[in-house]
Amino acid sequence: MTWKNNGLMLMCRFLLLLILFLPREMTSSILTVNGKTENYVLDTQIGFQESLRCAVQNHTNEEELLWYREAGTVDLKSGNKINSSSVCVSSISEDDNGVTFTCKLQRNQSVSISVVLNVIFPPLLSGDDFQTVEEGSNANLVCNVKSNPQAQMMWYKNSSILNLEKNHHQVQQTSESLQLSITNVKKSDNGTYNCIANSTWRVETKDFHLIVKALHNG
Repeated sequence: MTWKNNGLMLMCRFLLLLILFLPREMTSSILTVNGKTENYVLDTQIGFQESLRCAVQNHTNEEELLWYREAGTVDLKSGNKINSSSVCVSSISEDDNGVTFTCKLQRNQSVSISVVLNVIFPPLLSGDDFQTVEEGSNANLVCNVKSNPQAQMMWYKNSSILNLEKNHHQVQQTSESLQLSITNVKKSDNGTYNCIANSTWRVETKDFHLIVKALHNG
């Protein structure tokens, strides 16, 4: 039994020495952003400014950090790279919605943490204000919308709910637009069409003016 005990002690000593002399780079470092240890979504609003601070935990050597906005690198000053690094996102707009910022270890970029911006904003409507068509032709009114959260959309005419006629009106909606198609336009289709976007923030309206001209033969 003595030789077994001696063998076990030698094995333990070997493992201890192995641990003591492991390269420091093999120490498991963890990244945090604003104190969070996992990827997360940051709710923000148009016009706000957000600061993202990445820090290395459990490090034994100085660690250089990298920041990415989507696939592009963020330029960092020399004093803003080692062990902790901050980026500031200013004048946030609707175009920043869904953008991902990622912090990585320079020596091992598989060690990373990401933050996705969730920019909350009321409906923003756009489109051609005026359209002139002849009787008997077709008309398309397209109301473009940006909104987060997504807005509920509908068409009104002259400030009243639009009465959709079969084979005459067709409504198509995507996350980015509400379209009204009018087939075989009649004189009675003349008027102001109201694109209504209703979100948890507020209701927005944009007017589209359809002018129907009498058909001139010959």
